[in-house]
Amino acid sequence: MPMGHTATPPPATGGLTATEHRLANGLRVVLSEDHLTPVAAVCLWYDVGSRHEVAGRTGLAHLFEHLMFQGSAQVQGNGHFELVQGAGGSLNGSTSFERTNYYETMPAHELELALWLEADRMGSLLTALDDESMENQRDVVKNERRQRYDNVPYGTAFEKLTAMAYPEGHPYHHTPIGSMADLDAASLEDAREFFRTYYAPNNAVLTVVGDIDTEQTLGWIEKYFGSVPGHEGKKPPRDGTLPEVIGEQMREVLEEEVPSRALMAAYRLPHDGTRECDAADLALTALGGGESSRLNKRLVRRDRLAVGAGFGLLRLAGAPSLGWLDVKASGGVEVTEIEAAVDDELRRFAEEGPTPEEMERAQAQLEREWLDRLATVGGRADELCRYAVLFGDPQLALTAVQRVLDITAEEVREVAAARLRPDNRAVLVYEPTEPAESAEAAEQAAGDDETHETEEPGQ
Repeated sequence: MPMGHTATPPPATGGLTATEHRLANGLRVVLSEDHLTPVAAVCLWYDVGSRHEVAGRTGLAHLFEHLMFQGSAQVQGNGHFELVQGAGGSLNGSTSFERTNYYETMPAHELELALWLEADRMGSLLTALDDESMENQRDVVKNERRQRYDNVPYGTAFEKLTAMAYPEGHPYHHTPIGSMADLDAASLEDAREFFRTYYAPNNAVLTVVGDIDTEQTLGWIEKYFGSVPGHEGKKPPRDGTLPEVIGEQMREVLEEEVPSRALMAAYRLPHDGTRECDAADLALTALGGGESSRLNKRLVRRDRLAVGAGFGLLRLAGAPSLGWLDVKASGGVEVTEIEAAVDDELRRFAEEGPTPEEMERAQAQLEREWLDRLATVGGRADELCRYAVLFGDPQLALTAVQRVLDITAEEVREVAAARLRPDNRAVLVYEPTEPAESAEAAEQAAGDDETHETEEPGQ
């Protein structure tokens, strides 16, 4: 078979290994044998996400993820789901700023079916893509936007904070869901050109993990994917470089029909794949990762200013990562009180760093999360794809745990001092409005001698 092959396991992988291969058409293949259970996971990452989109066509990467489940040359309609689930497997896909992925977990003896299905739609989706499927999935995605963003409390927070943290024209300024206007504007020819540009084997990484025979699996991959032609028309994503610090505190107050006041903020943090990003992950875990975290103990348990407080990291490779702060206020508490307490804790953390107990707990928490992902065939397949696509080396997935454990408390303090500052954040403050129905009832109950003015939700 026309494949390159490397099988030297890197050190410190905890016994996990992966072999790398490449087809003549450019498809990268990563295999990891694991005979603990009779299952196999197939994961296919395409190097395309919302950062590759242009103004006026946002949401196209996510829309196309849906179109990939609408049939191909030999699999009609909903057949991909029906065949996988009928064989006892599970499947799905997702879109992010930096990639689109598709994955199946199958009984090991049904692995060939999953490979054939992925190859069929990679090689022949255009033969089945028509106006009917385009309109069907356009409506599905628009409804998803309504359900997850527009019509739920705090639903547009991530979209708004992203637009604030990444300036107009930046490739990460818009989120993968896209806008309603751009979804309406997308044409069938836009979708076809998108597929021709990005859904090529030389723009993808395929991983197979689980109870597999390596040589047999490589044979199936060559048989089904080997004839799919590559494509050289892809343009690299626009440069996502930004200053490390925003340079000012950006702020917006929203009056909406939400359950309680809330403080949300996004901080620019180091790029994924760096030691500084691992240190930032540990800082946010110590500060807001769970009930024993510093912010939760201060805001929720001690001062009772909030009913929940979390601080997490969105790792990004092509732009600064985002530290995401989310605090929901207790009844009657003003956001200014919460913000003052948050800033006090961040200041102390930047000056003193994590305590030995906080450091140990944060490292143990991230270690457990990493090991949980690597312990499942699906999680390991996804991580191998991620490191291959974003960093060029799938073996890095197997040593990620050790890199987190190597970070020192001083490195954690330094990144907190440098980045978790008021002039490096975008802030959203939510102030609840009274629902229209409640306002009318209250006005009637108060009688004709009183007048109440009530703002409509979102005003």
